Amino acid sequence: MQREQWNSRVGFILAAVGSAIGLGNIWRFPYMAYENGGGAFFVPYLFAMISAGIPIMIMEFGLGHKFRSAAPKMFSKLNVKMEWLGWLQVFCSAAIGVYYVAIIGWAISYLAMSFDQSWGTDTNSYFFKEFLKLDDHSPLSLGNFQWHIAIPMTIAWAITFTAIFSGVKAGIERAGKIMMPLLFIMVILLIVRVLMLPGAISGLNYLFEPNFSKILDPQVWSAAYGQIFFSLSVGFAVMISYSSYLPDKSDVNNNAFMTVLINCGFSILGGMLIFGILGYMATEQAKPITEVVNSGVGLAFVTLPAAINLLPLPYILGPLFFLALVVAGLSSHISIIEAVVSGIIDKLNVNRKKATIWVCAIGYILSMAFATNGGLLLLDLVDYFVNNVVLLASCLIELLIIVFLVKAATIREYTNSISDFKIGIWFDICIKFISPLLLIAIFSTNLINTINEGYGGYPTLDLFVIGWGTVALMLIVSITINVRSLKTAS
Repeated sequence: MQREQWNSRVGFILAAVGSAIGLGNIWRFPYMAYENGGGAFFVPYLFAMISAGIPIMIMEFGLGHKFRSAAPKMFSKLNVKMEWLGWLQVFCSAAIGVYYVAIIGWAISYLAMSFDQSWGTDTNSYFFKEFLKLDDHSPLSLGNFQWHIAIPMTIAWAITFTAIFSGVKAGIERAGKIMMPLLFIMVILLIVRVLMLPGAISGLNYLFEPNFSKILDPQVWSAAYGQIFFSLSVGFAVMISYSSYLPDKSDVNNNAFMTVLINCGFSILGGMLIFGILGYMATEQAKPITEVVNSGVGLAFVTLPAAINLLPLPYILGPLFFLALVVAGLSSHISIIEAVVSGIIDKLNVNRKKATIWVCAIGYILSMAFATNGGLLLLDLVDYFVNNVVLLASCLIELLIIVFLVKAATIREYTNSISDFKIGIWFDICIKFISPLLLIAIFSTNLINTINEGYGGYPTLDLFVIGWGTVALMLIVSITINVRSLKTAS
């Protein structure tokens, strides 16, 4: 079966950028910067981008291009006993795709509500009590099914299905060419308008003013590297899959630089937007900015609707903001599900349409668990364990495999041979030493803290069944597929 190819370099870069830019760029990065020294955070963040983000992106682009395969088949070509890691990455993508669509569904709902601010004045109570209907439920007791959440999730799945079903050129590439320019235009328009508001500049000062006392704090460096790993879509099969569709002669090194720089640049734009709004809120309410800042879901669906209530022309700025969230979410979701589909296509040698139907149908059914009263709690637990255990472990093992089986110099020589832009020995140093050592430190710290302290105050049973259970299931199924492949081959 002849492998599809991107129609243009621009199409590939926009699709890769669309995968890397997600909801986390808009709400996670600004808060991480604020919590970890403001402007001083940019020093470890830029160092992390150069020493981990760009080298790993070059590595994954190079591997996908060289072996012309999705992650499972690619690792199998490196060593038949390593196919399981590719499947672990595919299952990581599958898990993220199943719960991530719930957040996109919330954003679609809030897009509709933003025209008349029907979330009211108490946005916290509205989001948790009226919209999610989160009462005394737990991840193991999900409660009732919520149609007002399920319907927008269905819309999100339909858009993702259409893009992937149509193929690389007609679907994914076309979606990226529409979504990414639209996203940047909307965010820039919002920033221009927000910076005209009183107090907006003071918000940017909070974000960018450096607190150099934190520059030597290991936690700040850990946060910077964690943000780079989480935001670039590396380590869970996406970039390997996307780069496998590149033409023979592709400037892989330059593509990787552009993808990482655009993603990180967008994170900074997201920070300017969020903290401009929060500075305005602080001025309007005569409060310190620390009292109007919430991280994570609270920032997107509690704090920002409250900010939109205060903005001039909220029926224009509100829809613009939530449309940006929807577009950012959908572009990432398409890439995440494509990683699963391409893995199935390679393994079972089925056509794209059949693989897309099966993957999206199963994913859709499983995702409906998040359209319940306890959906947010289930999402929170699965997200934590997938990102902080499986994803980091996957990145670390991938790096160790490349260092010992392929050699960093071999990857560098290959990407240089097909690229106009050449990279030097710094790539080898980053892949062999800096990134693995830092990943070991971050992963071991997360693992020890989770084992000793749990997470989020959830009961031990919830952590064991849903958290560690998800990790174990993904690992067992991945290894089982690899073992069966070895038996079939022998």
